[in-house]
Amino acid sequence: MRKVYVSSQLRGNVKSNISKAQWYARFVAERGHLPITPHIYFTQFLRDHVPEEREMAMEMNRELLEWCDELWVFGEVISEGMKQEIEWAKDKPIRYFTEELKEKHDI
Repeated sequence: MRKVYVSSQLRGNVKSNISKAQWYARFVAERGHLPITPHIYFTQFLRDHVPEEREMAMEMNRELLEWCDELWVFGEVISEGMKQEIEWAKDKPIRYFTEELKEKHDI
């Protein structure tokens, strides 16, 4: 089973964005992959608006991403955190999807 890191926006409407991340994780799982979606569970014990805790989460994100086989990026907005994840994954396959789960081929 391939491990797919799910990258999507967290900041802004956090509750809505976490709900979208859950949907994206299900999309990955339904395709037979193991979704790694840390912003769903790190937000249960770390506060993104506290700089030290955000930094801790980003460090853990990087560790998880190194373990993954691919990065899948979801949504139209690429946040600063997502940009960092894309940079970290530059040696891995990266796929881009709309919020409606349609793959983008013109990136």
